[in-house]
Amino acid sequence: MENLLDNLKILLQKDERLISEGEPRIAEQSSLRGELLKNKIIELAIKLDKDLIKLLLADKQMKEVFFTEAGKATIFDKDKFIRFVSNKQFLPDSYTAFKNKIGLTEDGDFIREKKEVVLSWPYKDCVLEGGMTKEDQKRDEIFWNEILAPDEISRLLDPKVFTNAKRIDKKGEHPLLSLRGAERRSNPVFRIDENGNIKDNLIIKGNNLLALHSLKKRFAGKVKLIYIDPPYNREADTFYNDSFKHSSWLTFMKNRLEVARDLLRDDGVIFVQCDDSEYPYLKVLLDEINDLEHELTYYVQVRYAEKTLAENSNYQKLIEQVLCYKKSGFIPNRPKGEYSLNKFC
Repeated sequence: MENLLDNLKILLQKDERLISEGEPRIAEQSSLRGELLKNKIIELAIKLDKDLIKLLLADKQMKEVFFTEAGKATIFDKDKFIRFVSNKQFLPDSYTAFKNKIGLTEDGDFIREKKEVVLSWPYKDCVLEGGMTKEDQKRDEIFWNEILAPDEISRLLDPKVFTNAKRIDKKGEHPLLSLRGAERRSNPVFRIDENGNIKDNLIIKGNNLLALHSLKKRFAGKVKLIYIDPPYNREADTFYNDSFKHSSWLTFMKNRLEVARDLLRDDGVIFVQCDDSEYPYLKVLLDEINDLEHELTYYVQVRYAEKTLAENSNYQKLIEQVLCYKKSGFIPNRPKGEYSLNKFC
């Protein structure tokens, strides 16, 4: 077993995709640097990556252990390989391919070694439900790995049934009933236009990640404007239940921004409000999301200096940021003529 373990480690280090930066783990391979990424190896095996299979086939021992012959065909025993790699003797358990360190990276290397900027953090490859009710604060949050827990993620993000629907107008709340004759008492419906689109404005109370995914099937590519006012992740926040508060927030935001992107029309625009607690990271995170382009950043005065500076605190924040990102077809509807501040105040 030890001989096979060591040989497989040495062999896999030849694939640069499977190693992280750092000191060599195997003395015999001093020209190779970095630790093997167990989850990346498993991910490529699941995908039947041709370069991984080619690498294994080139080694006689690996071919004998992880491949079977069926006539003239050579078949990769994916399950056996994954079980072997998952064994604690191969590599210590790790739940994420990302290092337990937050920083700007490109292709796994920190920015000090590269020219381009990519934001990297622990659990970036996971989905976090992130409940924010008082009841949710008592539970342990679970990070579902995108590769290792696809079934759990599918169940989490499958469309959910909305219940307790009510119609609200200037006269108050009313049961959401059909507007048609005999069906009026028993068949709740929304107002629908000739294209089958819901005309009612909706207020949905619940976990926003689950709500967004529940709306996705019907509203994907149909929303022109999205405004998000997320938790600012200040020290006073009490939502986060794990020790990686900062990285939890980044995972929380990435999960929601990606599905929000899917809801936008081609001429859609998204606004995300924050303050300087997370603004630099949020900006880079939004830059990474496909099909979104930075339009501009608004700086909004949210407090009066005379009142705020009199409070019992060393420093007070008067300004917050609103990041504006667009899809390719967005054209701002700017007023024509001479610019005047009075027009907008």
